[in-house]
Amino acid sequence: MYEETPRVELTPAAADLLRHLRQTHGPLMFHQSGGCCDGSAPMCYPEGEFRTGDSDVLLAELHVEGVEEPVTFWMSRSQYEVWSHTRLIVDVVEGRGSGFSLEAPEGVRFLTRSRVVGP
Repeated sequence: MYEETPRVELTPAAADLLRHLRQTHGPLMFHQSGGCCDGSAPMCYPEGEFRTGDSDVLLAELHVEGVEEPVTFWMSRSQYEVWSHTRLIVDVVEGRGSGFSLEAPEGVRFLTRSRVVGP
């Protein structure tokens, strides 16, 4: 289960984009797997479309104003071990990311920034 202290936050631009994507695609989720290129970016899917399991960690249930249900944020366990000392900040930048993430047709992509947090 995710921790009580928020490990993931959204920029206002990311929250705006999630509201837009929610209207089009229904409930949403993020998964960040690691790997190279787009694999290290948070991917946005319709909730439940990406199968999570024992190799994944639920980091947060993000509450977005204007969106009924929380947007879950999952990360592969191996990637979490690398990022566990940080707070993740989901932002939006111009440019195309992966074709699998819902924002790709919008001409933008989600990007994770980080800030080191104490133990």
